[in-house]
Amino acid sequence: MNTALSTRRVKAVVRKELKEYRRNRQVVATMVILPLLFSINPLVEIFALPAASAPMVSHGYGLLYLLGIPALVPAVVAAYSVAGERQQGTLEPVLSTPIRREEFLLGKALAALIPSLAVSYGVYAFVIACVELFAQPAVASALLRGPEIIAQIVFTPLLAAWSIWVGVAISTRASDLRVAQQLGMLANIPSVVVTSLVAYNVIHASFGLAIGAAAVLVLLVGFGWRVASAVLDRERLIAGAR
Repeated sequence: MNTALSTRRVKAVVRKELKEYRRNRQVVATMVILPLLFSINPLVEIFALPAASAPMVSHGYGLLYLLGIPALVPAVVAAYSVAGERQQGTLEPVLSTPIRREEFLLGKALAALIPSLAVSYGVYAFVIACVELFAQPAVASALLRGPEIIAQIVFTPLLAAWSIWVGVAISTRASDLRVAQQLGMLANIPSVVVTSLVAYNVIHASFGLAIGAAAVLVLLVGFGWRVASAVLDRERLIAGAR
């Protein structure tokens, strides 16, 4: 039996999902509102900081707080992947095709990952631009450091991918879209808590910690795909969609 994944079928699912997201106001609103909530508060605080506070700022990693965006936004989007289709009555036709469940879920995950990364990196670039333009120069220099920017670039896709697999796994079991979204967000709160603790220097950041956390997330992403594939019961979902 051929076990290779069909990129054609995966791409078809991705295209279908992206079109669906554009038409879904709830998904679009989530991608707008949550990033605003995460970016407005730190910007207000940063703009209010005097130049004398730069040494204090340099001891923390305040902008890592923005990693809450890829930790939460993808979970809400991914929750739509199965529960949303079942609610709209479009799930049965898709699952009745020859597509494998791994291809189906991978397409769903990639479709959630693409806009989530665009939003996360876009908001981060916007925040950096605002800090450079409107914060005190000494504060901006203390905030915008190479290691922190690299951490943001590296951990954004890892957190987003883990968040997506959690959301997809919940979506395959939940019968209601809102419940799936709420559970997806709750399940990813620990990621937000950890990144916030690092941002405010409660957990001291180090190169070793970063490498270890990245390795754990890579393992969790692979594990998440396996779990999501295992919990997707094709027959149950088709029967439930009727």
